[in-house]
Amino acid sequence: MSNSTESAAVEAPAKKPVSRKDMTRLQWTLKEMKTNKVGYFMVAPFMIVFLAFTVVPVVLSIVLSFTDFNMLQFPNFVFLDNYIRLFLDDDLFITAITNTLIFAVITGPTSYFLSLFIAWFINELSPKIRALVTLVFYAPSIGGNVYLVWGTLFSSDSYGWVNGWLLNWGLIDEPILWFYDADYAMPLCIVVALWTSLGTAFLSFIAGLQGISKSYYEAAAVDGIRNRWQELWYVTLPVMKPQLMFGAVLAITGSFGFGGIVTALCGFPSVDYCCWTIVHHLEDYGGQRWEVGYSSTIAVLLFAMEIGANMLVQKLLSKVGQ
Repeated sequence: MSNSTESAAVEAPAKKPVSRKDMTRLQWTLKEMKTNKVGYFMVAPFMIVFLAFTVVPVVLSIVLSFTDFNMLQFPNFVFLDNYIRLFLDDDLFITAITNTLIFAVITGPTSYFLSLFIAWFINELSPKIRALVTLVFYAPSIGGNVYLVWGTLFSSDSYGWVNGWLLNWGLIDEPILWFYDADYAMPLCIVVALWTSLGTAFLSFIAGLQGISKSYYEAAAVDGIRNRWQELWYVTLPVMKPQLMFGAVLAITGSFGFGGIVTALCGFPSVDYCCWTIVHHLEDYGGQRWEVGYSSTIAVLLFAMEIGANMLVQKLLSKVGQ
């Protein structure tokens, strides 16, 4: 009896594990979620907040951009009327998009490369001096009195420091209305934006530089790298690609969302709309006129511009080190 049982056990085919090819995509996904349920549980709070306050608002904005919605009545679908009005019947929007592109083209790349190269030079300092210099450069981006300092420097009366110096030196006869003069407002706002641009991206660059092992540079020297610029291009930047992409996203977002600096320094709206941006146009129709459908159209366009800029930067970064 025992021999027959043993022979049956031997002859019984072994149960094969279920492979990926034997399952549908849904079955495989559920199996993986069950296997990694602890990880999904840990990431669930972030995902819930991200969906509720990022994904859902974006989707709603896209839907509302095809409606005539005033926050009081039920949305009325107008399809492409808002987009036609935006591009063909809104003269101020042309001014807004022109100023936004000027700000973005100047402040975005400049602040990005400024953060990168300053971080690169600071990384060569001793640890104590590096910490002090990092604080000095990072402080303007978190200081709440930055606008107060610049507003005092370029005050429109004779009590402003710059006007006072120029009057004392005899270079001008009367105070210049710095932030209320269309000739000076935009350049000054760009300078302030660059002054406050060494923020989170700057810190991420320093962290990325600190995380590069010296063995990479030793191997590069063996392979023929002879100077610091070659080290930067062929070793440092390729290893730092995650930090470079993160910094690029922050630079793009900051350059297109330029409205806060202008409002703080030049008021809302700026003189002759000289610094009027897409963000101001969005705030005007969404927060002042309550034309939520039309403001959603502006928001969707701004979102599309940022996505396009991110894709372009990602393509450029893929060529680093090649």
